[in-house]
Formats: sequence, C-alpha cells, structure tokens
Amino acid sequence: MKGMNYNKIGGGVIIAAVVIVLLAFIAFDSYFTVSAGTSAIKLRFGKVVGSYEEGLHLKIPFVDRIEKFSIRIKKDIVSTEAFSKDLQTVKVGLAINHRIQPDTVISIYRNLGIDYVNTVLAPMAEEWIKAIVAKYSAESLISNRVEVAKELDSVLKEKMGQKQVIVSDIAIVDFDFSSQFLKAVEEKQIAEQEAKRATNLVEKVKKEAEQQVLKAKAEAESLKLQRQAVTPDLIKLRQVEAQLKAIEKWNGVMPHYMAGDMPFIMAK
Repeated sequence: MKGMNYNKIGGGVIIAAVVIVLLAFIAFDSYFTVSAGTSAIKLRFGKVVGSYEEGLHLKIPFVDRIEKFSIRIKKDIVSTEAFSKDLQTVKVGLAINHRIQPDTVISIYRNLGIDYVNTVLAPMAEEWIKAIVAKYSAESLISNRVEVAKELDSVLKEKMGQKQVIVSDIAIVDFDFSSQFLKAVEEKQIAEQEAKRATNLVEKVKKEAEQQVLKAKAEAESLKLQRQAVTPDLIKLRQVEAQLKAIEKWNGVMPHYMAGDMPFIMAK
C-alpha cells in the first residue's frame, strides 16, 4: 500500500510540475515587447488584428503571431549589371537609405510583405539602374556620375513613395567597367594629351613665325621710310655742308669754277 501511495505521490508531483511549467510558458507567451525603433503587427489565425508601437503588449498564446518591422532608417546595397548606350557592361552598386512610418506597417505587410526590400525595393532599383544607365555612353557615365545619381534618387523616391516606403537618399558606391574599356579610355586620354602637346607646339612655332614676319615687315618699312626721306633738298643740304667744311680748311687758293652756279672749293 505504501508503495502504491509513493507512486501516486510521485505521479502527482510530476503532473504538478508539468502543469506549472505549462502555465509559466503560457504566462510568458501571453505578452510581447516592442523595442524602440520598431513597430509590430498582431496576426490571429493569419488575419491582421492590430499594430503596436514600442512597449509591452498582450497576446493570446498559441493563437496570436507577432511580426515586427524596423522603422529606423536602413541602408541596403543593390548591385546589378547594366549596359550603356554603346553596349558597354557596367557594374553598378547603389546604396539606398530607406524607412517606413509606424502607421503604414499594416498596409506594407498586406501589400509588400515583411521582406519588401528583396521583393520590391531591390528589383525596382535594378530596373531603374538599367533604364537610366542605358541613356548614357560608357564614357559619359564617368563624367555624369552625379547626374545619374540624381535621376535614380528622384525616380526611386517617387516610385517607392507610392508604395509607402520612404527613400531618404541614395548614393552610387560602385561604377565598374570592363578592363578592355578602361584600357581604351586610358589610351584615348594619352592620345589626346599628345595631340594637345603637338597642337601647342604648332601654335608656338606659328606665333614665332608671325613675329619674324612682323619684324621683317617693320624693317622693310623702316628702310622704305629712310629711302623716302632722301629728297633733292636733303642732297643739296649735304652738298652745302660739304662746302662749309671745305671753306673751313681753305688755304687762300681761289676756287675753281665748274659747271653750274655753285663754286667748288678744292680742299687740301
């Protein structure tokens, strides 16, 4: 009898322990917490019955399920390959900062789902990267990187805004081209630099030649002016000056007359 009593007591203890554990588990599963920067929705048999912000909230154990969304700004990198206008392959990495509002979590869950980044945001970003990159040649993409980023920022803000996802800003973090294209760009830059140096040299030689021509013209003009300055009066003046010099040196001998009115004095 004592053995049977001990068995009954032992069985009762086990049952009591199981009941206590089960009640503790039910009590623990009767509430949930929502931390700061998070919003949650409650589903009962798969149906959304409410949304909750940070704090402690009740739920029915084994019946209610909780799904949580971050409402902080999140950063996701979308990488894809696109083709430029001249059919060059371009690998683009796009950083997207985005967030959702607490009052839109139910709508986002119903329309986009928990994993909306991978199901909606990333595919949309890839689509528009390809569409915008295709408008530019590969070479112009390098010089128009800021403009491409502005176009992507504008279109993603508009399109995701329509789906209640706020895109704060975007940034192109990667712009990779094929090694063949980069080599071609480098060779072109070298050729352009050499052509520029050759052009500068030609311009220098041309300017020097022009200066020589101007110098020669100036000298020719000077000689022309000098020839024009030798007039009959100037010749006559020079003759008088010569006679005056001869008079200064005259030794008293009478001068000899030659043809014309001007006496000619022989200087010794």
